Amino acid sequence: MKQALHKSQIPEAKTFVINYLNDPCFDTKWHFHSEYQLFVVLEGSGTRFIGDNISHFQEGDLVFTGPNLPHLWRNDEVYFDRVNQLRVQGIVIYFPENFLGEGSLRKEEMLLIKQLFEKAVRGIHITGATAARATQMMKDLLALKGLESIIQLLSILQVLAESHEISYISSIGYLNTSKETDKDKMSGVYNYIVQNFKRDIMLEEVAAIANMSPTTFSRYFKARTNKPFSAFIAELRIGLACKMLMEEEDSISQICYKCGFNTLSNFNKQFKDLMHKTPFEYRKEYANIALT
Repeated sequence: MKQALHKSQIPEAKTFVINYLNDPCFDTKWHFHSEYQLFVVLEGSGTRFIGDNISHFQEGDLVFTGPNLPHLWRNDEVYFDRVNQLRVQGIVIYFPENFLGEGSLRKEEMLLIKQLFEKAVRGIHITGATAARATQMMKDLLALKGLESIIQLLSILQVLAESHEISYISSIGYLNTSKETDKDKMSGVYNYIVQNFKRDIMLEEVAAIANMSPTTFSRYFKARTNKPFSAFIAELRIGLACKMLMEEEDSISQICYKCGFNTLSNFNKQFKDLMHKTPFEYRKEYANIALT
């Protein structure tokens, strides 16, 4: 079996790596690696793909992922237009499971951390006061060196391990079947889909990107995303609709067609199937939260 991509490249002399990101956009490459990753978005918005989950992200989004869990933070298209001169910012921390030494997680004192790591296999989303506290601690960690930095990282992990403000990201049945050779192929597929999902996008044209027949690509895509191509497109469209319902004043009908749906009835049905509420209820609920 081929090894997972070592995108983080942690030097042997380092316990972990922390990077401050300040770029026109986040990395557009779909990838996975053998290290744990803690990532917070300080500025920027878009769609994140983690395992078999598709979700909108924006400032304050904090995610902890385990080894070999595929992921991609794809910024909104507006970030790829140089005229806008937009920037993204974030902090990412990489570390291996044995960053404290072989067998450290078997120690009684590390039980909560071990349980946190087990949850991270599916990816966890951290929210509320926990996210705010952990984010500030990550900012502080940027300025620390030596033993102080390791103590700070452990403190961050403890905050996450003791919190109830977390939720799983990928489904319990998700299994990464991808190989290193899938990296470029799936990156091309994801980027093409994200750029075109608001129109009628056919399986055949995306299969051509992967240089496969539609039937072969359909099996290949489902094995790596844990969902059929049509469901993947629908989730992207619903994700965009959620963002527009929160941020824009367009009517629900206008949003329906802007997101790529051909009929309002189909939009309403798919939205309720995925979000367990109608678009109207979703917008009203968000408006009530915004007023509190």
